[in-house]
Amino acid sequence: MAYQGSMKVKGSSTAAGGAISASNFGRAHFVRVQAQAAANTITVKNAGGTTLGTLILITAGDSIIIEKDETDTIASSGNAVGSAVSSPR
Repeated sequence: MAYQGSMKVKGSSTAAGGAISASNFGRAHFVRVQAQAAANTITVKNAGGTTLGTLILITAGDSIIIEKDETDTIASSGNAVGSAVSSPR
């Protein structure tokens, strides 16, 4: 499902056509992740590498805004793009 709110973009998007590899997105607090492939597992880890949580974006085009600490990282199991954004309104 496409995101229907407003947000301020605060950084460049990751490259399309590949997985997100353990990025803290410039120490962003909020990151919008959009799947480009089905059944994409998104993993959030703390700075020590401990998994804080996982979720699955079921369909290509599904997106979510994740709130995280500055040093937490986000990774995807398949093709996805991510961007630092402001708090959702």
